[in-house]
Amino acid sequence: MTSFVHVEQPATHPGVARAEAVIDHIRSARRSFDGARGLAALLLAAIVASLLVVADSLISTWNDGGLLVAWLVMWGVGFAALGLFAGTARSVAVRTVTAVRTSARRMAAARADEQFLAYAKQDPRILRDLQAISTRQETEATEIAASAKIAADASVPTLYSALRAVNLGQHY
Repeated sequence: MTSFVHVEQPATHPGVARAEAVIDHIRSARRSFDGARGLAALLLAAIVASLLVVADSLISTWNDGGLLVAWLVMWGVGFAALGLFAGTARSVAVRTVTAVRTSARRMAAARADEQFLAYAKQDPRILRDLQAISTRQETEATEIAASAKIAADASVPTLYSALRAVNLGQHY
């Protein structure tokens, strides 16, 4: 008798599966990363540092007896600034990050358009397609303008003429 050996081989390598899982985890972490949080912390630190410098300059003229009180006041100002300006710093950071991202998208779109138009100048097929699209848009715009003019020129019947037409059976 002849016996055949069937060895089950895995379709994927365990190391490759682990590497793919790590890459997917890094991608998901990158998508959830919010750059505004770090910027908000930086702005808040700058605001608190400036307030602490002002408080230090005010208490530097005091004598040694009031030094402990001055340090307590300065740290109180620092913590109060952290509490008061945290929301403002966060909103400024979010707006800044959003503005930077939208301007980057606009610049990328403008670059892509410039590259496409440069390529279109070299390829007559794309140039003809662009000309056909612009001609079609112009004719649609003139048709819309003409229909708007016709609608504006159509006279609206007066109440008397409308009721007369209804009574005579001439529905308009």
